[in-house]
Amino acid sequence: MNDFHAILKVISETQPDEIYNLSGQSSVGLSFEQPLPTFESIVGGTLNILEAVRFLNASIRFYNAASGECFGNTQGVAASEQAPFRPRSPYAVAKASAAMAVVNYREAYGMFACSGFLFNHESPFRPHRFVTRKVVRAAARIARGEDLRLMLGDISVRRDWGWAPEYVDAMWRMLNVDEPEDIVIATGIHASLQEFVETVFGFFDLDWRAHVDIDPGLRRPSDVAISFGDPSRALQRLGWRASFTMPDVACAMAKAEAGSEPAAGGEVEKSL
Repeated sequence: MNDFHAILKVISETQPDEIYNLSGQSSVGLSFEQPLPTFESIVGGTLNILEAVRFLNASIRFYNAASGECFGNTQGVAASEQAPFRPRSPYAVAKASAAMAVVNYREAYGMFACSGFLFNHESPFRPHRFVTRKVVRAAARIARGEDLRLMLGDISVRRDWGWAPEYVDAMWRMLNVDEPEDIVIATGIHASLQEFVETVFGFFDLDWRAHVDIDPGLRRPSDVAISFGDPSRALQRLGWRASFTMPDVACAMAKAEAGSEPAAGGEVEKSL
């Protein structure tokens, strides 16, 4: 993604009608440890695609994966498209910068380019380092009889958790309207990490309090206490509305994990 000439060659050869830019370092927690690679992969990669499309003067519709993290702590108010950016991690700073680059190219060069401000979107494909997958993986292993503890940081944080397949549909819809527009994609409902943990362990008929430890050392240097989005514009502009909320997401992930093969590992599942 950081090789402009490679991207230019691929776009020139394939001549796509649409480009969905979902690339880049995607872990908020890891971005504190690797801020420069995070920024380069997200901002540099986005700029390379935009510049390649501009250079080729192609009528390509471009979707950029922005993030609800751009808005930071919503302080109990759902973030709309008009909410200011208050990023609280290197990842969020990078996503906000890339989103502003998209606006610049759209306004300066008349490109069909837009960003979707997606709040947390989960599925069984989440890597193990993400807290949602760590929780369901640990609960499934405990339910199979493995003796392990799940260690978590701040379980009071509240997030707007949606179902990734539904969010991909929203991305496609954003590239199939008459005019490009940056839109918030969210459920509009927030829940705490503790509630997510309770739901997942409850799926396996487990009491989470018997298997979870809190480690203050796993807290991030700066975190967002509450984050959720206002999806009203998505409904108005795209006809899109989330049907999965946190309990549905948690149970769907737990069901998928329950059907997977037992995984070998250590006795402790750690998570930020």
